[in-house]
Amino acid sequence: MLDATNRSGGTALASPRAAATELAVPPATVPSLPRAGFAVRCTRVLLSPYARLSLLLVLLAGAAAGVLAFEPQRLLTHGWPPQLGGAAAAVVFAAAYGLCTVAFIPRPLLNLAAGALFGSELGVAAALAGTVLGAGLAFGLGRVLGQEALRPLLRGRWLKAADGQLSRHGFRSMMVARLFPGVPFWAANYCAAVSRMGWLPFLLATALGSIPNTAAYAVAGARASAPTSPAFLIAMACIAVPALAGTVVAWRKRHQLRAR
Repeated sequence: MLDATNRSGGTALASPRAAATELAVPPATVPSLPRAGFAVRCTRVLLSPYARLSLLLVLLAGAAAGVLAFEPQRLLTHGWPPQLGGAAAAVVFAAAYGLCTVAFIPRPLLNLAAGALFGSELGVAAALAGTVLGAGLAFGLGRVLGQEALRPLLRGRWLKAADGQLSRHGFRSMMVARLFPGVPFWAANYCAAVSRMGWLPFLLATALGSIPNTAAYAVAGARASAPTSPAFLIAMACIAVPALAGTVVAWRKRHQLRAR
């Protein structure tokens, strides 16, 4: 009777299995957003300003540890490896010079070593090339890894004054810092990197401003065996006079810096 009624136009009743199939909700597709979101968060953390600053500190600490382990100052006592000589040795020395300045090795020591190892002319060229290379490396590291994290911390009066001077008068300020010793080489590099100073003014001022001091130390190193020679005495005078002049200028400008 039920089948006949259905065929004759009566109300059709679905079977339980068919009803369950019709009422079943298709399973929802589980998105992969949580995994993608975690990857994005990790990437943001790794590329954050403070993560990059931490990487910079690790790199500098590793460079300093490497310098302490290898002791490059032994070049002054043991000399250059005999298998290297001439222009090739000067190129290798310039590269090592640049890396050593990034690791906080004082430039006067490296300049003396350049003169003692290669003589006046080639020593000056190698030391100057290493100076520009080291300054460029330090500036690049500071600009890429440290600028975004350190600029919000420039709240002190002295820090703001230095940042404003380098940002507005970068070439002139860097020339003064290179010509008159007193500001450590590495400190000038990283201060310029944190400021808004451009690459070209920084490198050009470093190259030009470092010539007198670099040449004086290299000549002194080359003529160290004859401390009474005119070349050695002139080189020592060229080292002492800028240092004295820088001290006088800093003493006269101290009131202007305090007033800012």
